[in-house]
Amino acid sequence: MKKLYILLVLLFTMMTIGEVYAQRSRITKTRSRQKTHRVVKKRSKKSKKRKGKKPVRRITPINPRMDDPDYDPFLQCEDTCDHVHGIDLSHYQGQVFWETVGENTKMAYVYLKATEGGDRIDDRYEHNIEWAHRYGLKVGSYHFFRPKSPLRQQLENFKTQCRPGEQDLIPMIDVETTGGLSTREFCDSLITFLGLVEQAYHQQPLIYTYRNFYNKHLIGQINDYKLMIAMYTPEVPVLADGRDITMWQYTSKGRLVGVNGYVDKSRFLGDHQLKEIRFRHVFPVNE
Repeated sequence: MKKLYILLVLLFTMMTIGEVYAQRSRITKTRSRQKTHRVVKKRSKKSKKRKGKKPVRRITPINPRMDDPDYDPFLQCEDTCDHVHGIDLSHYQGQVFWETVGENTKMAYVYLKATEGGDRIDDRYEHNIEWAHRYGLKVGSYHFFRPKSPLRQQLENFKTQCRPGEQDLIPMIDVETTGGLSTREFCDSLITFLGLVEQAYHQQPLIYTYRNFYNKHLIGQINDYKLMIAMYTPEVPVLADGRDITMWQYTSKGRLVGVNGYVDKSRFLGDHQLKEIRFRHVFPVNE
């Protein structure tokens, strides 16, 4: 009887211990499922957040030459190559590879932007004029005319950059705007300024302007000055008053190996030649 009692106690104890282990196992499994559920839920939030983000767009710089199906890297001149061609440049073209430009046998000259108005100086001028000379181009300098800016201040600004000893070609004055003045006021300002330039450099400057601008504002005003006329059409420009044109800027979208992007190109018309715009080194510039 005593043995039976001991056996029942042992059996009851084992059942109790088994129940405890079973309960712990259930708790462990439950916690494990809860933990797994939280992790999955957390990842799901991340996944949704990623899906909501806009994709990052990588912008690749466009090479205009590669983008232009008509671009010819070996092209030396547009229009006809039977004439003397040249270009004009400013800071807009950025870095120019002058050693490459100098190898182009059709580009005989370059006009470089020196100044604008009474206080603006082209920040590429000094570099460009030095290296253009090194590689054999004939160089001239131009000033962008601002009719309402003080004229003597504009002249002094131009003189600081356009130094006679560095010039192969006569100065050029870029005339494109009336500055809001009437035609009469504008012409008075321009003619006065041209007189100051001629007095300073002892030779008349070349006048650059557009055909339509000339026809509207300049007819009969600058008859004694040589003209470079800009007109971007296949036809040679003809002015309303029939005036002779020395040079023609025939494109603003020329291509040239050594120059990034577009470049203005010009050439002489008729029987006109480069020697007509050579700078005469006779007198120093008036101080």
